[in-house]
Amino acid sequence: MYEYIKGTISFIGPEYIVIENNGIGYRLLTPNPFAFSKYEQTTVTVYVYHHVREDAQLLFGFMTSEEKRLFEKLISVSGIGPKGALAVLASGEPSHVVGAIEREDEPYLIKFPGIGKKTARQMILDLKGKLDGVTSDTLSGLFQPEKEAVTVASGNIELEEALLALEALGYSAREINRISARLKKEEAMPTDEYIRKGLQMLLG
Repeated sequence: MYEYIKGTISFIGPEYIVIENNGIGYRLLTPNPFAFSKYEQTTVTVYVYHHVREDAQLLFGFMTSEEKRLFEKLISVSGIGPKGALAVLASGEPSHVVGAIEREDEPYLIKFPGIGKKTARQMILDLKGKLDGVTSDTLSGLFQPEKEAVTVASGNIELEEALLALEALGYSAREINRISARLKKEEAMPTDEYIRKGLQMLLG
């Protein structure tokens, strides 16, 4: 139904953004909402996937059409729903996800939240060799050495979201991994508080 929405980003939260168009605010669930921080209160184009189920209609937003296409491929796999696909995109570079599928790299795929061995194998069976059109740049870099990845804090969703948000803000995985151990020692707190603490540590 929707291909994209062009409007002004009026709100950014830990799980979603709000983009305003013609007086209507659209709530879009996105992989890394804080990646849009530098565009807040400016006019942008966000690619949209409209998901309809019996009890809700949800809009998912993506910074590029390529990211949207990979999302659509992921939700075609048995065992992966929209929120599961969103978690994969939030935790890994699209090129690395595609590369892992093409290499049949199950250990890499099971690092993502909610992806076990069975689902990883299904991803490979369903998608290997079928991702040529996902991105123009992805396949050319499939077998390049991967950058250091952010080590997420298993079991602490708020901290995981905060670490990924810091990465989306432009901090390197090396910088984030350096402070993650210190953040783990903090008492449990909301995602935005972890982000604030993390920024203090990074800038301190």
